Amino acid sequence: MSRRKLVLTAMLSTLALVAQPARAQEDPAVLKDLTSVIALQGQPCGQVVSAAKQGDNDYIASCQDGNRYRVFVRDGRVVVQKQ
Repeated sequence: MSRRKLVLTAMLSTLALVAQPARAQEDPAVLKDLTSVIALQGQPCGQVVSAAKQGDNDYIASCQDGNRYRVFVRDGRVVVQKQ
C-alpha cells in the first residue's frame, strides 16, 4: 500500500510541475466590440489589439496607439476609464 501511495504522489507531483494553465484566446468579436465602445465614448484608440478580462463585463483594453482603457459596466452604463 505504501508503494502505491509513493507512485501516486510521484505522478501527481510530476503532473503539477508539467501542467501549465491554458492561455485565454482573445476573441476577435470582443476586441471589435471594445474598439466600438471606446470610439463611441470619444476616446482615442484606433483599434483594440489586446484585452485582459478582469471580471464579468470588465476589461483592460490595449489600443494600437498605445493607450490603455478599463471598460466596465457600472449602474447599467458602460464606463471607459483611461489607464
